[in-house]
Amino acid sequence: MSGPESVEGAGAIPRGTQRRDIPQRSTGWAARAADAMAGAGLTPNQISVLSVVFAAFGAALLVASAHVGTPVRSVLLVAVAVLLPLRLLANMLDGMLAVEKGMHSPVGDLYNEVPDRLSDVLVFAAAGYATAGAWIVGTTDVGVVLGWSAAIAAVLTAYVRSLGAANGTGNFFHGPMAKPARMWVIVAAALVSLAEPTLPFEEGTVFAVALVVVVAGSVATVIVRLRLVARRMTAEGESA
Repeated sequence: MSGPESVEGAGAIPRGTQRRDIPQRSTGWAARAADAMAGAGLTPNQISVLSVVFAAFGAALLVASAHVGTPVRSVLLVAVAVLLPLRLLANMLDGMLAVEKGMHSPVGDLYNEVPDRLSDVLVFAAAGYATAGAWIVGTTDVGVVLGWSAAIAAVLTAYVRSLGAANGTGNFFHGPMAKPARMWVIVAAALVSLAEPTLPFEEGTVFAVALVVVVAGSVATVIVRLRLVARRMTAEGESA
């Protein structure tokens, strides 16, 4: 995720070293995975597109989970809990190839941002449909509303970060509900949902609660980042 002074993944042209702090990036297994992908001739941009494929499959399974019986639903939810981390893994590896391997491209920033935003929308909207009508108010399926709200809020967190970078403040990855946290909330919800048949509430309730967490955390993240961007812009304006 890159701006005037930084880059994270997707083959963007290196313009600094400011990136999201991902501890796994420095591990041996990550380096070997990046080497393997580079050896296979994959480019950072292709890996960015692959991240959307993982997200799209996960989203399809989330939607399907609301329309099948318990045994099949359990299999689908386990698959979701595998696919979404693979999306994050692809997001990390595209950056490693772009920066550490020097495989950047002029359109890397586009491949870095657009697939991420598309993946967020797919996953959170699908999670809303996975609530299976657990929360209905009148004729409104609250779970679906929460899903789309989470999708919008997730895009807004990235928009504020990119807005700051575009105004020369750099990328701020601060806040309680950045991209990795958002994905892990849904992964956790998928796994906890496996126990719903034994719990005293409607199937889909866990996903509904998870989406409330994502929406609230994303709003808080937007506020945190806006304040940081505004503070930096104000400081630079006063020193100019």
